[in-house]
Amino acid sequence: MYDQYGEDALKEGMGGGGPGHNPFDIFESFFGGGAFGGGGSSRGRRQKHGEDVVHTLKVSLEDLYNGTTKKLSLSRNILCQKCKGKGSKSGVSGRCYGCQGTGMKITTRQIGLGMIQQMQHVCPECRGSGEVISERDKCPPCKGSKVTQEKKVLEVHVEKGMQHGEKIVFEGQADQAPDTIAGDIVFILQLKEHPKFKRKYDDLYVEHSLNLTEALCGFQFALTHLDGRQLLIKSNPGEIIKPGQSKAINDEGMPDHQRPFIKGRLYIHFNVDFPDSGVLSHEQCRTLEKILPPRPSKHLADMELDDCEETTLHDVNMEDEMRRKQQQHQYQEAYDEDDEQSMPRVQCAQQ
Repeated sequence: MYDQYGEDALKEGMGGGGPGHNPFDIFESFFGGGAFGGGGSSRGRRQKHGEDVVHTLKVSLEDLYNGTTKKLSLSRNILCQKCKGKGSKSGVSGRCYGCQGTGMKITTRQIGLGMIQQMQHVCPECRGSGEVISERDKCPPCKGSKVTQEKKVLEVHVEKGMQHGEKIVFEGQADQAPDTIAGDIVFILQLKEHPKFKRKYDDLYVEHSLNLTEALCGFQFALTHLDGRQLLIKSNPGEIIKPGQSKAINDEGMPDHQRPFIKGRLYIHFNVDFPDSGVLSHEQCRTLEKILPPRPSKHLADMELDDCEETTLHDVNMEDEMRRKQQQHQYQEAYDEDDEQSMPRVQCAQQ
């Protein structure tokens, strides 16, 4: 899963300060331990923290409402059980002579007259470990790498009410390596879009369309919830639903993560579908006019009509219209800018 050669080796090679640390250690890190007459540092290796493994876990809104458990198979590096992470049959390893056991090498090059550049890089002979193991002494199962691969099945418990982007952490379950504290395996929840419900915090939102008869005369319908229950939704007697109106049902939203017995609200946004043009006959329109509230009493007199200009109403899609207007505006701005750049500049006359 993880590369044990590179940044981690750099961190190990550089070391770090602490109580009682050798003030020459930094020079030993840069110059291979021989700058002040000594070999490598005699101190034991300091444990470093391994990297975390981060996975995205896709979940449905039903998963977050009801809670679920997902089993995921992963492979990771673990310390070799045969050699206990030593990499050798004898349990010992030799010091790398290429880097003097530091895991790092220094190369110099001349970049100019009297100027020399020093660069530090991971030792290619020991791959930053500072140790070498002879071929005859290498542990057969791990072949001297000190780690073997393990396949593991993790049970990821997605609890009720969890949010999109929330993390589920398995501490210390990432790759193992010598002198390393294993990192964590982290699952980040990614909510898939639901075809019906939308979630905001602990509330749920759903849209429902009514025809004009239902909006005026009353309605009832069954709504399938995220746990499979059928909710009976019906209007109150004599209630008229207006286009764009919303209603709320208490305690039918998302459960609270820490207190799943407490739930938010379920909001229903109503759309009202009107009949298409030409559906109603003249007789039906007259019948409706007798039932519905009367038209406004103000009528234009014949003389006023003679002073008016007739117009024609056209169907329009406002989203398409605004998009077209924006494109025209951008084109005009670009045209004006090009026009300004092409105009000759007037210079002041000299006296």
